[in-house]
Amino acid sequence: MSEYDQIQKSSLKLKGVGELSAGKKKKKKSKESKHRLEQVVTSQNDDEEVKTKKAYIDKRTPAQIAFDKMQEKRQMERILKKASKTHKHRVEDFNRHLDNLTEHYDIPKVSWTK
Repeated sequence: MSEYDQIQKSSLKLKGVGELSAGKKKKKKSKESKHRLEQVVTSQNDDEEVKTKKAYIDKRTPAQIAFDKMQEKRQMERILKKASKTHKHRVEDFNRHLDNLTEHYDIPKVSWTK
């Protein structure tokens, strides 16, 4: 007997296709029961959210609170600074910056030999 004597030589059988599976049909669930279930789940989530919101305690130290306030203040200053410039002013500043940069041929050559 060889190792290949036990192999099945028939074609593959697909689920949902054929004589046996054609007789079975899936049950349809009613939409009303799904809707009721969703309402129950959302009401439970709302109750949990209310409980967690009431139970929230700020555990930050005064230094952390002051740090967060300063960060927000600095961020607002940055936003206002960026919003105050028009596109024309930004382009002029960028061009001024590019004019101040050195070109590759402006840098003097350094000889490493003695």
